[in-house]
Amino acid sequence: MELNIKKIKEQAFEEIEEIKSSEEWQEIRNKYFSRKSGELAKLIKDVKEVSDDLKPKFGTLVNQVKEEIGSALDQKWAELEKDQSKNLDKDFIDVTLNIDKYKLGHLHPMTQIQTELEDIFKSMGFMILDGPELESDYYNFEALNIPSWHPARDAQDTFYVEELPNSGKEKLVLRTHTSPVQVRAMQKYGAPLRCVVPGRVFRNEATDASHDHTFYQLEGLMIDKDISIANLVAVMKEMLSAIFKQEVKVRLRPGYFPFVEPGFELDFGCLICQGNGCSVCKQTGWIEFVGSGMVHPNVLKYGGIDPDKWSGFAFGLGTTRLVMMKYSIDDIRLLQSGDLRFLNQF
Repeated sequence: MELNIKKIKEQAFEEIEEIKSSEEWQEIRNKYFSRKSGELAKLIKDVKEVSDDLKPKFGTLVNQVKEEIGSALDQKWAELEKDQSKNLDKDFIDVTLNIDKYKLGHLHPMTQIQTELEDIFKSMGFMILDGPELESDYYNFEALNIPSWHPARDAQDTFYVEELPNSGKEKLVLRTHTSPVQVRAMQKYGAPLRCVVPGRVFRNEATDASHDHTFYQLEGLMIDKDISIANLVAVMKEMLSAIFKQEVKVRLRPGYFPFVEPGFELDFGCLICQGNGCSVCKQTGWIEFVGSGMVHPNVLKYGGIDPDKWSGFAFGLGTTRLVMMKYSIDDIRLLQSGDLRFLNQF
């Protein structure tokens, strides 16, 4: 018994000497002073097994070892605090220094507007959906009433992708619009349905102040009983007034899109030049903002919805162009330039 007590004492002193951090110090302290599983607690329990005449001697010895180990731990803690204080002096940071030059990061203006749009449409009961950027030719064109022979494909210069392993014979494209999620949503959720789809799209075209090969859109879809153009106009007015926080001059004119019938172009007065004409609005004073219309019966069929029972409207707007209007940006290429001098303004 006495030899066991001395062995524990020597082991404890060796381990205390090797302590390098407060975490290690706490581990050693728990090892020897834990009330339930500590080494000293075990010794106290063992004293009960000693004969009555030897209990006082061993009890005194255990208490003495306990005090010596505790004293060694206290001394080691003092050494650790002293070393820590030296390190703090070495790495001292003056918290009173002016840190204005250290600017915090923030969301990209595209992300800010997309989040705001999502909140607006969620308040009107729309789901926020997403879809693949590498899309199949079927969903990007065929299911949207744009077969391979259709002249509308010429208006969307497309990045086709070489066939990938296990992709079969299906053509793959970088999606030219977020509209493919229309059919995907109808196939998954059926009718009635309200959803918007924000996302990045791609066009193989020359860039200028108002065009880029990569930009952002938001597609919207609403399907229910007795949906009409009046519902479309009401949703568009609510969205525009909420995003611009002011009255915006708009006009609705006929437009052709293969996936809607009838189709409309919704334009609004250019907020950069206030309708006087600039490079963004092509000197017209108007911005082509939303392509919209009543969902074509063929598209409803591709989505598995009976066009005799359900109707709906769809719209697509360029969120990149919306950002330009919101912040009076006169060149679309600035948004993806990565120029911090530009981005820090937001």
